[in-house]
Amino acid sequence: MIDGFGSMMGWTWLFWLLLLIGTMLLALLAMRAFSGRNSRSGTSRRPAGRPDADRARAMGATPARRILDERYAKGELSTEEYRERLEVLGDGV
Repeated sequence: MIDGFGSMMGWTWLFWLLLLIGTMLLALLAMRAFSGRNSRSGTSRRPAGRPDADRARAMGATPARRILDERYAKGELSTEEYRERLEVLGDGV
């Protein structure tokens, strides 16, 4: 038995464990960076010309906007009331 290496053999498992954990963290960071997702907000990157808010407005995608549009189409709301409520929703014309 060689005395010079006997005391260090007990700590080599810690080195390999830390190396494995570090490698896994680097792989995770690389996947997040290249997946097209913003790690802070969790939202996908969109082209600058079509933000999500514009797409929702164009499609009338929000449930509140759809209800408002239906009520306006049925004649339950005047044009003035409709525009006021759109501004409250943040979809002002």
